[in-house]
Amino acid sequence: MSELRDQLSIDTPELVAIDFPIAGIGSRFVALLLDYLIQFAFLMLLLFILYLIGTSAHDSARSTLAHANNADQATVEKWVEAIFILVPFLLQWGYFSLFEAFWNGQTPGKRAAKIRVIKDTGRPIGLFESMGRNLVRIVDMLPGIYAVGVITMFVNRRQQRLGDLVAGTLVVHERAADAPAVASSGNRTFTAGAFETVAAPVPRRASTLPMEAVARLAGADLKVMEGFFARRLDMPMDTRATIAARLAASILSKMEIARPPETSDETFLEEAAFAMREQGRLQ
Repeated sequence: MSELRDQLSIDTPELVAIDFPIAGIGSRFVALLLDYLIQFAFLMLLLFILYLIGTSAHDSARSTLAHANNADQATVEKWVEAIFILVPFLLQWGYFSLFEAFWNGQTPGKRAAKIRVIKDTGRPIGLFESMGRNLVRIVDMLPGIYAVGVITMFVNRRQQRLGDLVAGTLVVHERAADAPAVASSGNRTFTAGAFETVAAPVPRRASTLPMEAVARLAGADLKVMEGFFARRLDMPMDTRATIAARLAASILSKMEIARPPETSDETFLEEAAFAMREQGRLQ
């Protein structure tokens, strides 16, 4: 893995380097401002709803006895106080945490600014990383206007605030090819981002590969292929094709054979992985 001030290059397990342009203070400030405007609009709407509820409760209490009126008013005031304590916390912490965890590392503001949060390994952010980086947000905000966070970003090469350093995340610019070319929401659950990806099953097909060539592969090669199978649906098509080609070339070199005719890179990798499993089972 190599990096410049505004560029991060990560070597994936599939032996391909992927470059990420790191998001600076300017783009992150724009995203944060948009998110705070959305939160402010929500708070104004909430205030209006609470005003209507309070007015209705007051009018209802006026037709009862004086002591009942006081009791109703006290109850309403307690609920209002509780809401005003709870809602800002949920907006400040839950808004960022949930959006980033379940909206591909983005909040509405980040999506508008075309930036996203990822792990420092280049993988998508999960629920635990999102919770960690946003719990530390209160420290980054000290003593005001994100002073601690801005200073921390200036003194590290990846422009990470404290929350990013704690959670092992960073913010990058979204490239045009970042969006998955194949929709994969149908086989994911709401909490899928919180857990490690399970290797996708490889289609079972009759292997035509020589067993002596398959025997030259090691368990580490199978793990690399399975890692590719697990992630390929979330890859842009050009990145997916590049990784498959390089990985197939590496496997073919180790097997010391030529690729079977009329076989794509991915089909060959699927066949090689299946042959390794079959060979392991028969042995």
